[in-house]
Amino acid sequence: MNKVFTEIAAGLDDAIAHAKGEATNVIEHSSETIDVKAIRIKTGMSQQQFCSTFGISLGSLRHWEQGLREPRGTAKVLLKVVDSNPQAIIEAIAH
Repeated sequence: MNKVFTEIAAGLDDAIAHAKGEATNVIEHSSETIDVKAIRIKTGMSQQQFCSTFGISLGSLRHWEQGLREPRGTAKVLLKVVDSNPQAIIEAIAH
């Protein structure tokens, strides 16, 4: 129990020092934000068309576009590919 407490306390001390801008060994991970609405508009599709074409639920798309949620996992990968080459996915789905 003592070792666990010591490790947790050290982690909290590091977090506080990092939050204050002090040099620490803290590794900060940040997630890349995706502008889902911009990607959809770039395709020239309505929300319904976009969802139907790429297999995304309309509710999820609306939450992403409103900033209420962030796409994760395979949805995030799909959106990145749609952003760079939507035609590639449309062709792959058609075959």
